[in-house]
Amino acid sequence: MRLLPRSLRGRVTFVFTVGAAVVLSLCLAMLYVALDNQLTSALDEDLSSRSSDISAALRAGDSGAVARDPMAQLYASDGGQLAGSPSLGEGRLLSAADGRDLQREVAETRSLSIGGEDDRSKVRILPRRLGSGEVLVVGVSAEPLQAARERLVAVLLVAAPLLIGLLGLAGWLVVRAALRPVDILTREAAAISSVETDRRLPAVPGNDEIARLARTLDGMLGRLRVAFERERAFVDDASHELRTPIAVLRGEIELALSALGEPAEVERSLVAALGETERLTRLAEDLLLLARERAGSLVIRREPVDLLDLAAGEARRLGPVLGPRIEVLGETVVVDGDPDRLRQVLTNLLHNSAAAGARTVHVRATSDATATALEISDDGPGFPPAVIDSAFERFVRGDNARTPGSSGAGLGLAIVRAVVAAHGGTVEARNGEPLGGAVITARLPLG
Repeated sequence: MRLLPRSLRGRVTFVFTVGAAVVLSLCLAMLYVALDNQLTSALDEDLSSRSSDISAALRAGDSGAVARDPMAQLYASDGGQLAGSPSLGEGRLLSAADGRDLQREVAETRSLSIGGEDDRSKVRILPRRLGSGEVLVVGVSAEPLQAARERLVAVLLVAAPLLIGLLGLAGWLVVRAALRPVDILTREAAAISSVETDRRLPAVPGNDEIARLARTLDGMLGRLRVAFERERAFVDDASHELRTPIAVLRGEIELALSALGEPAEVERSLVAALGETERLTRLAEDLLLLARERAGSLVIRREPVDLLDLAAGEARRLGPVLGPRIEVLGETVVVDGDPDRLRQVLTNLLHNSAAAGARTVHVRATSDATATALEISDDGPGFPPAVIDSAFERFVRGDNARTPGSSGAGLGLAIVRAVVAAHGGTVEARNGEPLGGAVITARLPLG
C-alpha cells in the first residue's frame, strides 16, 4: 500500500501537513494545560484568600465567620464538626479520619455528596490546621471548572482540524507556486526535440535553487547542442571523406572491366584502386581509433619508452621518404607508454610538417620534475590564424598555404590528441620559435 503521493508536490504537501498537524497538536495541548492551570490557580487563590480571612476572624473571636462563608467547615482535633456553612447541611467536606490525620495543607478536588447521598459533585477544597489544633476547610464547586475544560476541549477539537486543513491548503498553494517553474521547465524540455536544436529553456528569475537549476539545465542543453552539432558535422565530414575514395575506386574498377583486352590499362586501374583501398583502410582505422577514444576504450599498452630513441628511429625511417631534414635533439627521456601509439604520434606530426612544405624539422625531447615534453617544430608556413585554435578537431585542415596538394582527411592531429590524452598528457599547437613555423608540444607524465 502506497502512503505517500507520487508527485513531488503531493509528497511535500503531505509531509508539511503531517508536520504542521503534529506541531499544532502539541501547541494546542500546551495551550489546554496552560489554561487549565490558570483556572485552577484562580480557584486555589480564592480558597486561600477565604481561608485566611476566616482564620483571622476566628482568632478575633468571631465564631460566626464559618457560617457566613458559602462553603466552609470547622472541625475539632478529633474530627468532629464544630461549625459549617448552612448550604452544606449534613454533608462533610472532610471526613473525620482525614481531619484527625491531616498531613498536607494543599488544595485538591474531590467528589463529595453535598445535600444528599445521591447528589455527588466535584468540589475543590483547601484544608488548614489552626493553631488550636482545629481544622478549617473551605471549598468551592469545581463544576464550572469542569465545564470550562469541556468547552475548551470542544473548541480545540473543532479548531484543530480546521487549522490543519488551512495549513495544508496554504502549504499546497505555496508548494504549487514554488514548483510552477519546474512544471514549465519540464513541459518545455519535453517539447524540445532533436530537430529544434536552437530552442532554449525559459529563464527563471531570481537566484534561488530553481533559478540556478534552470540556468544549469539550459547550459547543459547548450553543451549538448554543441556536441550534437559536432557529431553531426563529424558524420557529414566522414561521409564526404569516404565518398571520394569510394567513387574513385568504383571508377577505376569500371575502367579496368571496360579495358580487359588491354593489360597495361587494367594494371594501371588496379594499382590506382589499390591506392584508394589503402586510403579507405587508413581512414577507417583513424575513425575507429577516434571512436574508441571518445568511448574511453582506447587500449594503451604500458612499458618504459625512451622518447629520444623513439624519435631518432622514426627520423631514420621517415626522413628519406618524406623529404625534410629531421633533427632529433634533447636528452634521454623515459615515459610509461605505448611505443606503437607514440610512434603513430611522431609519424602523423612528421607527415604534417612534410605536407606543409617544411624543409627542416626539429624533434626535441625534454623533461622537468613533473612531466616530459616532446616538441616537433618546422620551418614551414605555420598554422593559419583561423585554424590554430581548432587544429586538433576532427576533419580540420589548413588552407593550401599549409597543406599544398594534401589529400589527408584532417584526422592526424585529432589522433595525436587522442593518443596523448590516453597517456594522461596534453598537447598544444602554436607558431613561432625555434624555426618560425608550426610547433606542436606534447606533454606526458614521467615514467
